[in-house]
Amino acid sequence: MDKIELNIENALSALKPGAFDSLAPVAQDAFKTLVSGSGAGNDFLGWVKLPSETSAELLADIKATAEELRTKCQVVVAIGIGGSYLGAKAVIEALSNSFAAYRHEGCEVLFAGQNIGEDYLYELSDYLKDRQFGIVVISKSGTTTEPAIAFRLLKEQLEKQVGRDEAARRIVAITDESKGALRSLATEEGYKTYVIPDNVGGRFSVLTPVGLLPIAVAGFDIEALVAGAARMERATLEGKDNTSLTYAQTRNALYRAGKKIEILVNYNPKLHYFGEWWKQLYGESEGKDHKGIYPASVDFSTDLHSMGQWIQEGERTIFETVISVIEQKHNVVIPSDNANLDGLNYIAGKRVDEVNKMAELGTRIAHVDGGVPNMRITIPCLREDYLGELIYFFEAACGISGYILDVNPFNQPGVEAYKRNMFALLEKPGYEAETAAIKAKL
Repeated sequence: MDKIELNIENALSALKPGAFDSLAPVAQDAFKTLVSGSGAGNDFLGWVKLPSETSAELLADIKATAEELRTKCQVVVAIGIGGSYLGAKAVIEALSNSFAAYRHEGCEVLFAGQNIGEDYLYELSDYLKDRQFGIVVISKSGTTTEPAIAFRLLKEQLEKQVGRDEAARRIVAITDESKGALRSLATEEGYKTYVIPDNVGGRFSVLTPVGLLPIAVAGFDIEALVAGAARMERATLEGKDNTSLTYAQTRNALYRAGKKIEILVNYNPKLHYFGEWWKQLYGESEGKDHKGIYPASVDFSTDLHSMGQWIQEGERTIFETVISVIEQKHNVVIPSDNANLDGLNYIAGKRVDEVNKMAELGTRIAHVDGGVPNMRITIPCLREDYLGELIYFFEAACGISGYILDVNPFNQPGVEAYKRNMFALLEKPGYEAETAAIKAKL
Protein backbone atom coordinates (compact mmCIF):
# COMPACT_ATOMS: atom_id res chain seq x y z
CA MET A 1 0.00 0.00 0.00
CA ASP A 2 1.61 3.24 -1.15
CA LYS A 3 -1.29 5.70 -1.09
CA ILE A 4 -4.43 6.49 0.84
CA GLU A 5 -7.40 4.29 -0.02
CA LEU A 6 -11.16 4.61 0.46
CA ASN A 7 -13.57 1.76 1.19
CA ILE A 8 -17.30 2.54 0.95
CA GLU A 9 -18.68 -1.01 1.00
CA ASN A 10 -20.36 -0.75 4.40
CA ALA A 11 -21.84 2.62 3.50
CA LEU A 12 -23.32 1.30 0.25
CA SER A 13 -24.94 -1.62 2.05
CA ALA A 14 -26.87 0.87 4.20
CA LEU A 15 -28.42 2.58 1.15
CA LYS A 16 -31.46 1.52 -0.82
CA PRO A 17 -30.62 -0.21 -4.12
CA GLY A 18 -29.77 2.37 -6.76
CA ALA A 19 -29.45 5.30 -4.30
CA PHE A 20 -25.72 5.66 -4.86
CA ASP A 21 -25.78 5.16 -8.63
CA SER A 22 -28.69 7.54 -9.12
CA LEU A 23 -26.57 10.35 -7.64
CA ALA A 24 -23.68 9.71 -10.04
CA PRO A 25 -24.79 12.21 -12.73
CA VAL A 26 -25.19 14.97 -10.12
CA ALA A 27 -21.78 14.14 -8.62
CA GLN A 28 -20.12 14.12 -12.03
CA ASP A 29 -21.66 17.48 -12.86
CA ALA A 30 -20.44 18.85 -9.51
CA PHE A 31 -16.92 17.62 -10.26
CA LYS A 32 -17.00 19.19 -13.74
CA THR A 33 -18.24 22.45 -12.21
CA LEU A 34 -15.32 22.46 -9.80
CA VAL A 35 -12.69 21.66 -12.42
CA SER A 36 -14.07 24.09 -15.02
CA GLY A 37 -14.40 26.90 -12.49
CA SER A 38 -17.94 27.62 -13.61
CA GLY A 39 -19.69 27.43 -10.24
CA ALA A 40 -20.43 29.78 -7.36
CA GLY A 41 -17.32 30.95 -5.54
CA ASN A 42 -15.09 30.29 -8.55
CA ASP A 43 -12.87 33.20 -7.55
CA PHE A 44 -11.63 31.01 -4.66
CA LEU A 45 -10.39 28.01 -6.62
CA GLY A 46 -6.68 28.76 -6.35
CA TRP A 47 -6.20 25.68 -4.17
CA VAL A 48 -7.30 23.26 -6.93
CA LYS A 49 -3.94 23.26 -8.75
CA LEU A 50 -1.93 24.79 -5.93
CA PRO A 51 0.24 21.74 -5.11
CA SER A 52 1.49 21.26 -8.67
CA GLU A 53 1.95 25.00 -9.17
CA THR A 54 3.91 25.62 -5.97
CA SER A 55 7.42 26.49 -7.07
CA ALA A 56 10.61 24.95 -5.75
CA GLU A 57 11.87 28.50 -5.22
CA LEU A 58 9.00 29.36 -2.87
CA LEU A 59 9.50 26.17 -0.87
CA ALA A 60 13.23 26.85 -0.60
CA ASP A 61 12.56 30.40 0.58
CA ILE A 62 10.09 29.23 3.21
CA LYS A 63 12.59 26.62 4.42
CA ALA A 64 15.31 29.26 4.69
CA THR A 65 13.06 31.57 6.69
CA ALA A 66 12.04 28.70 8.94
CA GLU A 67 15.69 27.81 9.55
CA GLU A 68 16.51 31.40 10.45
CA LEU A 69 13.68 31.46 13.00
CA ARG A 70 14.73 28.05 14.36
CA THR A 71 18.30 29.33 14.80
CA LYS A 72 17.26 32.44 16.70
CA CYS A 73 14.23 31.22 18.63
CA GLN A 74 13.34 28.62 21.17
CA VAL A 75 9.66 29.29 20.48
CA VAL A 76 7.80 30.61 17.45
CA VAL A 77 4.21 31.71 17.99
CA ALA A 78 1.96 31.32 14.95
CA ILE A 79 -0.87 33.85 15.24
CA GLY A 80 -4.04 33.13 13.30
CA ILE A 81 -7.58 31.81 13.56
CA GLY A 82 -9.63 29.25 11.66
CA GLY A 83 -7.83 28.10 8.55
CA SER A 84 -4.92 30.32 9.46
CA TYR A 85 -3.92 27.92 12.23
CA LEU A 86 -5.87 24.65 12.07
CA GLY A 87 -4.10 23.17 9.05
CA ALA A 88 -0.63 23.81 10.45
CA LYS A 89 -1.69 22.58 13.88
CA ALA A 90 -3.15 19.41 12.36
CA VAL A 91 0.01 18.52 10.44
CA ILE A 92 2.39 19.41 13.26
CA GLU A 93 0.43 17.37 15.81
CA ALA A 94 0.21 14.40 13.45
CA LEU A 95 3.97 14.32 12.88
CA SER A 96 5.30 15.36 16.29
CA ASN A 97 6.43 13.30 19.23
CA SER A 98 3.47 13.48 21.63
CA PHE A 99 5.74 14.62 24.45
CA ALA A 100 8.14 16.83 22.52
CA ALA A 101 6.84 19.95 24.28
CA TYR A 102 8.06 18.62 27.61
CA ARG A 103 11.57 18.01 26.29
CA HIS A 104 12.13 21.57 24.97
CA GLU A 105 14.14 20.22 22.06
CA GLY A 106 14.50 22.23 18.87
CA CYS A 107 12.11 25.08 18.14
CA GLU A 108 8.66 24.84 19.66
CA VAL A 109 5.67 26.09 17.65
CA LEU A 110 2.84 27.52 19.72
CA PHE A 111 -0.41 29.13 18.60
CA ALA A 112 -2.23 32.33 19.52
CA GLY A 113 -5.02 34.42 18.08
CA GLN A 114 -7.34 31.42 17.81
CA ASN A 115 -9.32 32.53 20.88
CA ILE A 116 -9.93 35.54 23.11
CA GLY A 117 -8.94 33.75 26.30
CA GLU A 118 -7.45 36.23 28.74
CA ASP A 119 -5.83 33.57 30.91
CA TYR A 120 -4.47 31.82 27.80
CA LEU A 121 -2.80 35.00 26.58
CA TYR A 122 -1.45 35.86 30.04
CA GLU A 123 0.00 32.38 30.49
CA LEU A 124 1.51 32.42 26.99
CA SER A 125 3.10 35.80 27.67
CA ASP A 126 4.44 34.53 30.98
CA TYR A 127 5.86 31.42 29.30
CA LEU A 128 7.68 33.57 26.74
CA LYS A 129 9.25 35.96 29.28
CA ASP A 130 12.41 33.91 29.71
CA ARG A 131 12.59 32.51 26.18
CA GLN A 132 13.88 33.65 22.86
CA PHE A 133 10.81 33.79 20.64
CA GLY A 134 9.58 34.90 17.24
CA ILE A 135 6.21 35.47 15.62
CA VAL A 136 4.52 34.33 12.44
CA VAL A 137 1.40 36.48 12.11
CA ILE A 138 -1.21 35.35 9.59
CA SER A 139 -4.05 37.59 8.44
CA LYS A 140 -5.17 38.92 5.07
CA SER A 141 -6.47 42.13 6.60
CA GLY A 142 -4.57 42.44 9.85
CA THR A 143 -7.77 43.55 11.57
CA THR A 144 -9.44 40.23 12.46
CA THR A 145 -10.15 40.69 16.15
CA GLU A 146 -8.73 37.54 17.72
CA PRO A 147 -5.33 37.46 15.98
CA ALA A 148 -5.03 41.26 16.02
CA ILE A 149 -5.32 41.29 19.83
CA ALA A 150 -2.73 38.52 20.20
CA PHE A 151 -0.33 40.19 17.77
CA ARG A 152 -0.60 43.59 19.45
CA LEU A 153 0.24 42.01 22.82
CA LEU A 154 3.05 39.73 21.64
CA LYS A 155 4.62 42.30 19.32
CA GLU A 156 4.87 44.74 22.23
CA GLN A 157 6.40 42.02 24.44
CA LEU A 158 8.91 40.95 21.80
CA GLU A 159 10.03 44.54 21.18
CA LYS A 160 10.53 45.05 24.92
CA GLN A 161 12.55 41.84 25.24
CA VAL A 162 14.87 42.19 22.24
CA GLY A 163 14.40 45.72 20.91
CA ARG A 164 12.41 46.96 17.95
CA ASP A 165 15.06 46.24 15.31
CA GLU A 166 15.67 42.65 16.37
CA ALA A 167 11.92 42.09 16.83
CA ALA A 168 11.43 43.09 13.20
CA ARG A 169 13.87 40.35 12.18
CA ARG A 170 11.92 37.78 14.22
CA ILE A 171 8.45 38.66 12.89
CA VAL A 172 7.16 37.19 9.64
CA ALA A 173 3.84 38.42 8.24
CA ILE A 174 1.72 36.26 5.96
CA THR A 175 -0.86 38.59 4.50
CA ASP A 176 -2.36 40.25 1.44
CA GLU A 177 -0.02 41.07 -1.42
CA SER A 178 -0.66 44.80 -1.48
CA LYS A 179 -3.35 46.01 0.92
CA GLY A 180 -4.53 45.85 4.51
CA ALA A 181 -3.31 46.91 7.93
CA LEU A 182 -0.83 44.05 8.31
CA ARG A 183 0.68 44.65 4.88
CA SER A 184 1.14 48.34 5.73
CA LEU A 185 2.77 47.52 9.08
CA ALA A 186 5.03 44.88 7.54
CA THR A 187 6.23 47.37 4.93
CA GLU A 188 6.80 50.06 7.53
CA GLU A 189 8.70 47.79 9.94
CA GLY A 190 10.56 45.73 7.32
CA TYR A 191 9.12 42.33 8.24
CA LYS A 192 9.77 39.34 6.04
CA THR A 193 6.47 38.62 4.26
CA TYR A 194 4.65 35.93 2.34
CA VAL A 195 1.43 36.32 0.39
CA ILE A 196 -1.91 34.68 1.08
CA PRO A 197 -3.22 34.15 -2.46
CA ASP A 198 -6.39 36.14 -3.14
CA ASN A 199 -8.02 33.08 -4.68
CA VAL A 200 -7.43 30.73 -1.74
CA GLY A 201 -9.78 30.90 1.24
CA GLY A 202 -8.49 30.37 4.76
CA ARG A 203 -9.79 26.85 5.26
CA PHE A 204 -8.07 25.75 2.03
CA SER A 205 -4.79 27.52 2.83
CA VAL A 206 -2.72 24.87 4.63
CA LEU A 207 -0.61 24.24 1.50
CA THR A 208 0.19 27.95 1.11
CA PRO A 209 2.78 29.77 3.28
CA VAL A 210 -0.03 30.03 5.88
CA GLY A 211 0.53 26.39 6.79
CA LEU A 212 3.88 25.65 5.23
CA LEU A 213 5.95 28.13 7.26
CA PRO A 214 4.81 26.97 10.73
CA ILE A 215 5.16 23.35 9.61
CA ALA A 216 8.69 24.02 8.39
CA VAL A 217 9.56 25.84 11.62
CA ALA A 218 8.43 22.74 13.49
CA GLY A 219 11.05 20.80 11.52
CA PHE A 220 8.94 18.88 9.01
CA ASP A 221 9.40 18.31 5.29
CA ILE A 222 7.13 20.72 3.41
CA GLU A 223 8.45 19.56 0.04
CA ALA A 224 7.18 16.04 0.75
CA LEU A 225 3.88 17.44 2.04
CA VAL A 226 3.29 19.38 -1.17
CA ALA A 227 4.49 16.47 -3.33
CA GLY A 228 1.93 14.17 -1.71
CA ALA A 229 -0.82 16.71 -2.33
CA ALA A 230 0.31 17.07 -5.95
CA ARG A 231 0.07 13.29 -6.34
CA MET A 232 -3.55 13.36 -5.18
CA GLU A 233 -4.22 16.42 -7.34
CA ARG A 234 -3.14 14.53 -10.44
CA ALA A 235 -5.16 11.44 -9.56
CA THR A 236 -8.24 13.59 -8.91
CA LEU A 237 -8.12 15.94 -11.86
CA GLU A 238 -7.04 13.30 -14.37
CA GLY A 239 -9.87 11.06 -13.17
CA LYS A 240 -7.74 7.93 -12.90
CA ASP A 241 -8.45 7.31 -9.22
CA ASN A 242 -10.94 9.93 -8.13
CA THR A 243 -11.51 8.88 -4.55
CA SER A 244 -12.56 12.45 -3.69
CA LEU A 245 -15.51 12.17 -6.08
CA THR A 246 -16.47 8.76 -4.66
CA TYR A 247 -16.35 10.08 -1.09
CA ALA A 248 -18.41 13.18 -1.96
CA GLN A 249 -21.00 11.09 -3.79
CA THR A 250 -21.28 8.55 -0.97
CA ARG A 251 -21.68 11.07 1.84
CA ASN A 252 -24.35 12.92 -0.12
CA ALA A 253 -26.22 9.69 -0.87
CA LEU A 254 -26.22 9.02 2.88
CA TYR A 255 -27.37 12.60 3.55
CA ARG A 256 -30.30 12.18 1.18
CA ALA A 257 -31.14 8.94 3.01
CA GLY A 258 -31.54 10.87 6.28
CA LYS A 259 -28.01 10.66 7.67
CA LYS A 260 -27.48 14.27 8.72
CA ILE A 261 -24.32 13.94 10.85
CA GLU A 262 -20.92 12.71 9.73
CA ILE A 263 -18.49 11.64 12.44
CA LEU A 264 -14.81 11.60 11.48
CA VAL A 265 -13.19 8.86 13.56
CA ASN A 266 -9.52 8.29 14.25
CA TYR A 267 -7.78 5.57 16.25
CA ASN A 268 -4.54 7.53 16.59
CA PRO A 269 -4.41 10.41 19.09
CA LYS A 270 -2.02 12.30 16.80
CA LEU A 271 -4.95 12.92 14.45
CA HIS A 272 -7.11 14.86 16.92
CA TYR A 273 -6.38 18.22 15.31
CA PHE A 274 -6.77 16.76 11.85
CA GLY A 275 -10.38 16.21 12.89
CA GLU A 276 -10.59 19.83 14.00
CA TRP A 277 -9.26 21.02 10.63
CA TRP A 278 -11.72 18.75 8.80
CA LYS A 279 -14.64 20.09 10.84
CA GLN A 280 -13.91 23.65 9.80
CA LEU A 281 -13.35 22.68 6.19
CA TYR A 282 -16.73 20.98 5.86
CA GLY A 283 -18.77 22.98 8.34
CA GLU A 284 -17.85 26.36 6.90
CA SER A 285 -18.11 25.12 3.32
CA GLU A 286 -21.42 23.23 3.41
CA GLY A 287 -23.51 24.80 6.15
CA LYS A 288 -25.53 27.15 3.94
CA ASP A 289 -29.19 27.75 3.07
CA HIS A 290 -30.29 25.54 5.99
CA LYS A 291 -28.56 22.59 4.35
CA GLY A 292 -25.43 20.58 4.96
CA ILE A 293 -24.08 17.53 6.77
CA TYR A 294 -23.05 18.36 10.35
CA PRO A 295 -19.35 17.49 10.81
CA ALA A 296 -18.33 15.99 14.14
CA SER A 297 -15.19 14.14 15.20
CA VAL A 298 -14.18 11.63 17.85
CA ASP A 299 -10.94 10.06 19.09
CA PHE A 300 -11.29 6.30 19.52
CA SER A 301 -10.93 4.29 21.62
CA THR A 302 -10.97 7.21 24.10
CA ASP A 303 -14.42 8.45 23.11
CA LEU A 304 -15.86 4.94 23.00
CA HIS A 305 -16.04 5.32 26.76
CA SER A 306 -18.09 8.51 26.43
CA MET A 307 -19.71 9.02 23.01
CA GLY A 308 -19.66 5.31 22.19
CA GLN A 309 -23.05 4.67 23.79
CA TRP A 310 -24.77 7.43 21.81
CA ILE A 311 -23.16 6.32 18.55
CA GLN A 312 -24.15 2.70 19.13
CA GLU A 313 -27.73 3.22 20.25
CA GLY A 314 -28.70 6.87 19.76
CA GLU A 315 -30.72 8.46 16.96
CA ARG A 316 -29.92 6.85 13.62
CA THR A 317 -29.08 10.06 11.79
CA ILE A 318 -25.32 9.50 11.71
CA PHE A 319 -22.63 7.88 9.62
CA GLU A 320 -18.91 7.49 10.28
CA THR A 321 -15.80 8.04 8.22
CA VAL A 322 -12.89 6.21 9.84
CA ILE A 323 -9.26 7.18 9.26
CA SER A 324 -7.10 4.13 9.84
CA VAL A 325 -3.29 4.41 10.00
CA ILE A 326 -1.76 1.12 8.88
CA GLU A 327 1.81 1.32 10.20
CA GLN A 328 3.07 2.97 13.39
CA LYS A 329 6.50 4.50 13.91
CA HIS A 330 7.33 2.38 16.93
CA ASN A 331 6.91 -1.18 18.12
CA VAL A 332 5.60 -1.75 21.66
CA VAL A 333 4.89 -5.35 22.78
CA ILE A 334 2.63 -6.17 25.73
CA PRO A 335 4.59 -8.20 28.33
CA SER A 336 3.46 -11.32 30.17
CA ASP A 337 2.88 -11.16 33.92
CA ASN A 338 3.03 -14.18 36.23
CA ALA A 339 0.25 -12.98 38.54
CA ASN A 340 -1.98 -11.92 35.63
CA LEU A 341 -4.21 -9.99 38.02
CA ASP A 342 -5.40 -7.74 35.18
CA GLY A 343 -6.24 -10.76 33.02
CA LEU A 344 -4.21 -9.50 30.08
CA ASN A 345 -1.94 -12.49 29.50
CA TYR A 346 -4.18 -13.53 26.61
CA ILE A 347 -2.74 -10.61 24.63
CA ALA A 348 0.82 -10.88 25.96
CA GLY A 349 3.32 -10.84 23.11
CA LYS A 350 1.05 -8.79 20.86
CA ARG A 351 1.88 -5.29 19.70
CA VAL A 352 -0.22 -2.50 21.18
CA ASP A 353 -1.24 -1.53 17.65
CA GLU A 354 -2.60 -5.03 17.01
CA VAL A 355 -4.94 -4.57 19.96
CA ASN A 356 -5.87 -1.11 18.66
CA LYS A 357 -6.64 -2.53 15.20
CA MET A 358 -8.92 -5.15 16.74
CA ALA A 359 -10.67 -2.41 18.72
CA GLU A 360 -11.18 -0.59 15.42
CA LEU A 361 -12.49 -3.63 13.58
CA GLY A 362 -14.74 -4.67 16.47
CA THR A 363 -16.16 -1.16 16.71
CA ARG A 364 -16.81 -0.86 12.99
CA ILE A 365 -18.66 -4.19 13.03
CA ALA A 366 -20.70 -3.16 16.09
CA HIS A 367 -21.60 0.23 14.64
CA VAL A 368 -22.58 -1.16 11.23
CA ASP A 369 -24.68 -3.80 12.98
CA GLY A 370 -26.19 -0.98 15.03
CA GLY A 371 -27.28 0.95 11.96
CA VAL A 372 -24.34 3.34 11.53
CA PRO A 373 -22.99 3.29 7.95
CA ASN A 374 -19.20 3.37 7.75
CA MET A 375 -16.61 4.53 5.26
CA ARG A 376 -12.95 3.74 5.87
CA ILE A 377 -9.94 5.74 4.72
CA THR A 378 -6.62 3.93 5.13
CA ILE A 379 -3.36 5.85 5.21
CA PRO A 380 -0.08 3.90 5.09
CA CYS A 381 1.54 5.85 7.94
CA LEU A 382 1.76 9.35 9.38
CA ARG A 383 4.27 10.86 6.99
CA GLU A 384 4.37 14.23 5.25
CA ASP A 385 3.53 12.99 1.76
CA TYR A 386 0.57 10.89 2.91
CA LEU A 387 -0.79 13.77 4.96
CA GLY A 388 -0.50 15.94 1.85
CA GLU A 389 -2.54 13.35 -0.04
CA LEU A 390 -5.16 13.28 2.69
CA ILE A 391 -5.43 17.08 2.81
CA TYR A 392 -6.00 17.38 -0.92
CA PHE A 393 -8.41 14.42 -0.91
CA PHE A 394 -10.64 16.13 1.64
CA GLU A 395 -10.35 19.57 0.02
CA ALA A 396 -11.37 18.28 -3.42
CA ALA A 397 -14.20 16.21 -1.98
CA CYS A 398 -15.41 19.26 -0.07
CA GLY A 399 -15.66 21.37 -3.22
CA ILE A 400 -17.49 18.59 -5.09
CA SER A 401 -19.80 17.91 -2.16
CA GLY A 402 -20.74 21.57 -1.84
CA TYR A 403 -21.78 21.71 -5.47
CA ILE A 404 -23.79 18.49 -5.07
CA LEU A 405 -25.63 20.27 -2.25
CA ASP A 406 -26.09 23.29 -4.55
CA VAL A 407 -24.39 25.75 -2.20
CA ASN A 408 -21.37 28.00 -2.63
CA PRO A 409 -18.64 25.99 -0.87
CA PHE A 410 -16.20 28.88 -0.77
CA ASN A 411 -17.94 31.67 1.14
CA GLN A 412 -18.93 31.98 4.81
CA PRO A 413 -21.53 34.75 5.16
CA GLY A 414 -22.88 33.35 8.42
CA VAL A 415 -19.54 33.85 10.17
CA GLU A 416 -20.02 37.61 9.96
CA ALA A 417 -23.15 37.62 12.15
CA TYR A 418 -21.35 37.18 15.46
CA LYS A 419 -18.76 39.76 14.45
CA ARG A 420 -21.39 42.43 13.80
CA ASN A 421 -22.97 41.82 17.20
CA MET A 422 -19.61 41.75 18.97
CA PHE A 423 -18.52 45.03 17.36
CA ALA A 424 -21.86 46.63 18.25
CA LEU A 425 -21.62 45.50 21.88
CA LEU A 426 -18.05 46.84 22.09
CA GLU A 427 -19.32 50.10 20.54
CA LYS A 428 -16.88 50.02 17.66
CA PRO A 429 -17.02 53.21 15.58
CA GLY A 430 -19.29 52.76 12.58
CA TYR A 431 -21.61 50.33 14.35
CA GLU A 432 -23.80 52.89 16.13
CA ALA A 433 -27.04 51.67 14.54
CA GLU A 434 -26.31 48.05 15.42
CA THR A 435 -25.36 49.08 18.98
CA ALA A 436 -28.69 50.87 19.43
CA ALA A 437 -30.61 47.93 17.99
CA ILE A 438 -28.91 45.43 20.30
CA LYS A 439 -29.37 47.62 23.38
CA ALA A 440 -33.07 47.81 22.58
CA LYS A 441 -33.21 44.00 22.76
CA LEU A 442 -31.40 43.73 26.11
